Amino acid sequence: MKPSCTRRIVSIRFFGMTSPAHIAMFSIAAHGHVNPSLEVIRELVARGHRVTYAIPPAFAEKVAATGAEPKLWNSTLPGPDADPEAWGSTLLDNVEPFLADAIQALPQLIEAYEGDEPDLVLHDITSYPARVLAHRWGVPAISLSPNLVAWEGYEEEVAEPMWAEPKQTERGQAYYRRFHTWLEENGITQHPDPFAGRPDRSLVLIPRALQPNADRVDETAYTFVGACQGDRAAEGGWQRPDGAEKVVLVSLGSSFTKQPAFYRECVRAFGELPGWHLVLQVGTHVDPAGLGDLPPNVEVHSWVPQLAILKQADLFVTHAGAGGSQEGLATGTPMIAVPQAVDQFGNADMLQTLGVARHVPTEEATAETLRETALTLVDNPEVARRLKDIQAEMAQEGGTGRAADLIEAELRAAGA
Repeated sequence: MKPSCTRRIVSIRFFGMTSPAHIAMFSIAAHGHVNPSLEVIRELVARGHRVTYAIPPAFAEKVAATGAEPKLWNSTLPGPDADPEAWGSTLLDNVEPFLADAIQALPQLIEAYEGDEPDLVLHDITSYPARVLAHRWGVPAISLSPNLVAWEGYEEEVAEPMWAEPKQTERGQAYYRRFHTWLEENGITQHPDPFAGRPDRSLVLIPRALQPNADRVDETAYTFVGACQGDRAAEGGWQRPDGAEKVVLVSLGSSFTKQPAFYRECVRAFGELPGWHLVLQVGTHVDPAGLGDLPPNVEVHSWVPQLAILKQADLFVTHAGAGGSQEGLATGTPMIAVPQAVDQFGNADMLQTLGVARHVPTEEATAETLRETALTLVDNPEVARRLKDIQAEMAQEGGTGRAADLIEAELRAAGA
């Protein structure tokens, strides 16, 4: 997509360095879309750039802690602690709210940035207004993808079959008409599908090992920088209990956590296993009292400092979200993947293919299956070897520093 006007000169080269710029980041109020990029934002601020971050109020404090300046806007999407059922159950249920939110957010963001236009736009994959604004302002835009990206052939293999039925319905056709109209009103003639799914430039914040068909990803557009993890001391620590021979962390992330029956199976699986200690994160939609009497080797929390625990854990039972999957890889922790939604099923399959996890569907995640699977993974020398190899590969991807370097390279290119 070409900008609607000539790009402004945004940086000055001085002995190869980029002068401080105004960089604007855009995202939605969801942990899985905000957390992966926070260290990149912190690094850009540390390098002297002025970074503004357009975000709903629920994440203003977390954004401000990076040194970025929150630019607040009001969202119509379900909040970070909303019941998962608020997202509906069909493809159109899932995508329509993002378009509606983008349309109502755009005027707010135009007003928020009036007279304060940035030199470069960074955006989460869900932030449609960010790409529209970059087009209006004539500045480069870079997607920061917290999960897998499209590969050559993705449309034919995944997108077209998935959309075949919805596109035949009046509701699906109305969705595309509304998307087309909104883009055209903002001077964009691109079809909604590539607009949403094919950014001109993207930094991928997951390890290349987690990307399906990585050999078919266009490396002129996408660069894998891997996990961008920083100091999590502010989240609190965790101490491995005395006498705990094995520690298992169970977490289904921050959104799809309403699974009391699954948690009860986890308590049965590990609470009765001699020498094991279970840390169970249940989110905000499950009352721990409903899990029954808990043995002394089980601790239950609505939230835990996940990375701090994983650094000491022997097993991670995870929903296989992109963030949790890469944290398990980064800490070298074997995983049981119990996916709940969207890309988690693909991530679970990738982790199993890598030889570091087993994919167990929720309906099959009985205490007996969880226990048996755990015992095949923990202390398995081949699993440990694969995890060590992947950790070495991830270390070469560069993480936060490389991401910031590449963003500054885009600034230099725009000002050349």
